[in-house]
Amino acid sequence: MNRGTNGSTNGSMQARVITEMRRRIIKGDIGPGAPLSELALAEEFGVSRTPVREALKQLQTEGLVEIRPRVGTFVTTPSRREITELFEMKELLEGAAARLLARRGRVPEIDMLERNLREADEAVARDDRERYAELVQEFHDLLIAGADNSKLEAHYRMLMNQLAYSRLVNTSLSQPGRPLQSDREHHLVLELILEKDGDSAEYVMREHVRASRRALLAGLPISGSNTGPGPAGT
Repeated sequence: MNRGTNGSTNGSMQARVITEMRRRIIKGDIGPGAPLSELALAEEFGVSRTPVREALKQLQTEGLVEIRPRVGTFVTTPSRREITELFEMKELLEGAAARLLARRGRVPEIDMLERNLREADEAVARDDRERYAELVQEFHDLLIAGADNSKLEAHYRMLMNQLAYSRLVNTSLSQPGRPLQSDREHHLVLELILEKDGDSAEYVMREHVRASRRALLAGLPISGSNTGPGPAGT
């Protein structure tokens, strides 16, 4: 009985650490390459090192941290190649989502997307990039939810965790003129969805993701190593 209770308690502690550390990394509160101390985290969360160690292993499987034996644990720093590959998958998933949503008609997500774009227009007009970045994430989340495909959504959530997208979207939007162009692209995608033109909605959505990737890569520093092949033709 006690063993089961202890196991349940450790599982609960581990889940709490995973949720909070995932949030911090995705939001950018902990930067790429930052070291993570098991001991410091255990003290902060008021738990033993075991649930922290297991939590970090889980975050490693999600691509958020890197555990280097006999060296330490660090927040993952994705290479330009890795970012390019992840965005290629993002492009496929979001393009498919736009197509699926276009087939569904006037579902609740459509109303929410229209509201999202009204707020986005206002944020761009007052040059509020922080708010616009939040609305960009909401737009993409609503698109995925509107596709009504649980398998697609599961893959998308895992991908977004690996990208730590909240951190990257700000880099993309820092490029001159990108917020306004991004907003226009969102409007066009929704127009095609409302017209039930799934083929065009998918094509334009994929073009939008490619444009976001180009803006992001333009805003990233060029590292001397681990860059991999450049994103030629993007």
